[in-house]
Amino acid sequence: MAEPAGDLTDKLMEDVVNLCKRRGFVFPSSEIYGGFRSTYDYGPLGVLMLRNVKDAWWRSMVQMRDDVVGLDAAILSSPKVWAASGHLGAGFADELVDCRSCKERWRADHIGDACPNCGSTDLTAARAFNLMFKTYVGPVEEATNVAYLRPETAQGMFVNFNNVVQTSRKKPPFGIAQTGKSFRNEITPGNFVFRTREFEQMELEFFVPPDEAPKWFEYWCHERLNWYIDLGIPADQLRLRHHDSDELSHYSAGTADIEFRYPWGWGELEGIANRTDFDLKAHSAASGEKLEYYDQASNERYVPYVIEPAAGATRAMMAFLLAAYTSDVVNEEARSLLRLDSRLSPYKVAVLPLSKKDTLTPIARRVLALLQPHVMCDYDETQAIGRRYRRQDEIGTPLCVTVDFDTLEDDAVTIRDRDTLDQVRVPIDSVAAEVRSRL
Repeated sequence: MAEPAGDLTDKLMEDVVNLCKRRGFVFPSSEIYGGFRSTYDYGPLGVLMLRNVKDAWWRSMVQMRDDVVGLDAAILSSPKVWAASGHLGAGFADELVDCRSCKERWRADHIGDACPNCGSTDLTAARAFNLMFKTYVGPVEEATNVAYLRPETAQGMFVNFNNVVQTSRKKPPFGIAQTGKSFRNEITPGNFVFRTREFEQMELEFFVPPDEAPKWFEYWCHERLNWYIDLGIPADQLRLRHHDSDELSHYSAGTADIEFRYPWGWGELEGIANRTDFDLKAHSAASGEKLEYYDQASNERYVPYVIEPAAGATRAMMAFLLAAYTSDVVNEEARSLLRLDSRLSPYKVAVLPLSKKDTLTPIARRVLALLQPHVMCDYDETQAIGRRYRRQDEIGTPLCVTVDFDTLEDDAVTIRDRDTLDQVRVPIDSVAAEVRSRL
């Protein structure tokens, strides 16, 4: 497949980044102080869309299944967890190189013989750099009080394996799901929210009998790929790429990435890994606690294998925005719009009184009150109605409900569709049911 033309893809990225700032999806963090590199704040629309991405994942992975339960593990945990998992060793470190000329710092595997910034060949020797953020627990900063911000959510699910089995009475194959913040001290973050030091994950640890692991690995590869397609990313913008043997992590018997065709090329959205029994055995050996499953039917004890679909919520949100952004012409006027799936749209409905006259505002507020218990709504009474429609199109709102002067006579409103531009007249008493049926 040919790569997209540079000018067009650069413009797409620029347009989406500008939209995120201008409309309130994503702001640079600490902007009034000049910003703080590679950190972002999610604005009024961004926080809604990110929540919708996570809710769609949770619905698919937990709510609609009877073989997965949820967990919310602590961000801070015993350092022994990270020693046992291997995160304190060389396996969780990048090779770091400094340019002596411009003082920029790079990952060794991201550069050749010269600095990408200034072209100098005066580089330091590569040295290991652990990616975990270190902190201290308690008032004294000493070695015995060292703790780490978690670099992934997975380990909290492994160390709680016995707790979950005992309380949920699940048996393999079953899964533990979790969403939450993770932190990695990336040397070279970049590409907007694609690679940041603070990010949000959506992870499932699916525990299976060892001989069933290959079957479940294939199952989750296709299940997760179809999730993105179902939520609106075109299939030709996604691919499933299996790792070569020299790419595999030390714990993996097989890994595949779901990749999205970002403006700069293919990039990882989600990884699905067969982690074997590495994690449970490692924590069992380090803690002295047996992390295994006893099958009463066969009178057999075994350590389950784990299939792990691990997705980035912030990366997924970025991919959905890029895939949904488009433009067209309406009444000889260009408009930008986000053709987001309604499940992801920040607002599902915008209530728009045709004017701010006292005769319309109370009715518009009444319509808003009817809709708010069911869906997230916006209310906008400023500017001309055409401009308000354009604003809602650009932020991905699927439906607009307009209260006009005819409403005073027929007690009905107009519902406008973002994508088709079709408009229908609906009685106010039926507007909530109509909106819910359309969404």
